[in-house]
Amino acid sequence: MNNPDFSLERAAGGLVAGIDEVGRGPFAGPVVAAAVILSPDHIPEGIRDSKKLPKLKREALAAQILAQADVGIGEATVSEIDDLNILQATFLAMHRALGNLKASPDHLLVDGNRDPKLGLPTRLVVKGDSLSLSIAAASIVAKVTRDAKMCDLAKQYPHYGWEKNAGYGTAEHRKGLSLFGVTPQHRRSFAPIRKILESNETQT
Repeated sequence: MNNPDFSLERAAGGLVAGIDEVGRGPFAGPVVAAAVILSPDHIPEGIRDSKKLPKLKREALAAQILAQADVGIGEATVSEIDDLNILQATFLAMHRALGNLKASPDHLLVDGNRDPKLGLPTRLVVKGDSLSLSIAAASIVAKVTRDAKMCDLAKQYPHYGWEKNAGYGTAEHRKGLSLFGVTPQHRRSFAPIRKILESNETQT
C-alpha cells in the first residue's frame, strides 16, 4: 500500500488541518481527536496510519509532530459518549481539537465519510490516514494521547488490561468485567456494558 503524501493538502491550498480520532470502538475511556497543520518544510519522516506503526516509532513520531507542527487535541468523556452517542461525541472531540489549534486553517481534511460540520471548508477522506500526511499525523497524535490516558486509568482500575488493550473488548477486558464489574470509565451506552448492568439489575 502507498504511504500517505501531501497531495490532498496541496490541492486544497492555504493552511490545511488534518483531523482524525481514536477510540470509537472501545468499551471504556474517552474518544480523542487531533487536528494537525503540518509545515511542508518540516514534515517528520515515516508518518503513516498510526495502526501500521510499532508503539515506540509511533511515540517518537508523535513527539516530533508536536514539536514541529501546529497541533490541537480534544476529547469527549465517557459521560458525553453515553449522553450524545459515540458519533456525536467524536464530532465534539474534533470540534475541541480544532479549537485548540494556534492558527485558524483555511481547509480541513477529515478522516472518514461523516461530516462533523466544523464550520470550515471540509473534505472527507475515506481511509484518510493512508492517503494524507496531515490526517496520518493526527491519527498518530490521537492514538499516542489516548493510549497514555488509558495507561493512567489502568493504574486506577488495574483489572481490565487497559494498558495493553486501550479499553477495547479483549478477552482480558471481558474477564475483568465478569470478575470486577463495571467501572465509572465504562461506556454504559455500549451493548456489552449495558447487558452486564441489566443482568446485575435482574439479579438484585
